[in-house]
Amino acid sequence: MVTQITRGIKISVLTSFEGTYFKNYKIHFAFSYEITIENHSKDSVQLMSRHWEIFDSLNDKEIVDGEGVIGKKPVLKPGESHTYSSGCLLSSPFGAMKGYFNMINFTSTRNFRVIVPNFKLSAPFALN
Repeated sequence: MVTQITRGIKISVLTSFEGTYFKNYKIHFAFSYEITIENHSKDSVQLMSRHWEIFDSLNDKEIVDGEGVIGKKPVLKPGESHTYSSGCLLSSPFGAMKGYFNMINFTSTRNFRVIVPNFKLSAPFALN
């Protein structure tokens, strides 16, 4: 598990290899990740959008931007947390992701970024 704290918001990421499958005569490697967002600050915050950089050892970097996470824009009061699961497909057994969440602080009404640390995606069978 990797973790990082930005402005009192702790991000923890746990990854898992889900298997391989063929689609359009090409093998794909499926990975899941679980992200926990914990508010250790004194202010209520809301996650508004996300930005991902997905690295695949056999492809170019892919950028993904979107509203919220899995269709939600969670509000976190001090001491609260939100956990969600998602996934990605790679064309190789090795990759990584990193990014950030755009959030708003309800006390100051300011937007800020919370860093999601780089996390590795690797199929166990491909490691020595």
